[in-house]
Amino acid sequence: QVQLVESGGGLVQAGGSLRLSCAASGAISSINSMGWYRQAPGKQRELVAIVPNSGRTDYADSVKGRFTISRDNSKSTVSLQMSSLKPEDTAVYYCYALLRDIPYWGRGTQVTVSS
Repeated sequence: QVQLVESGGGLVQAGGSLRLSCAASGAISSINSMGWYRQAPGKQRELVAIVPNSGRTDYADSVKGRFTISRDNSKSTVSLQMSSLKPEDTAVYYCYALLRDIPYWGRGTQVTVSS
């Protein structure tokens, strides 16, 4: 199993920046990929960005050019640098890890972007 703990959410004005971090513990050597999802009120959880072990990152179209994901395998962390934030980025952001085809989730961190 893997445990994921997020940090770094908060309130920011539109156009501002935030950095989210996630630390993994447990069976970290078996992690296949790590990333971030988000869920806005009344909407389904959606992929924001992901980094598999191959290192090829993937982003949602809505965040391309504004968000950057990075993964440090030596520290078992994944971070999400968010810039040019928009009110529609407001959501609970969840850290994600895939371990032997089983998804694991953090508890989530709230990101609120005011207009």
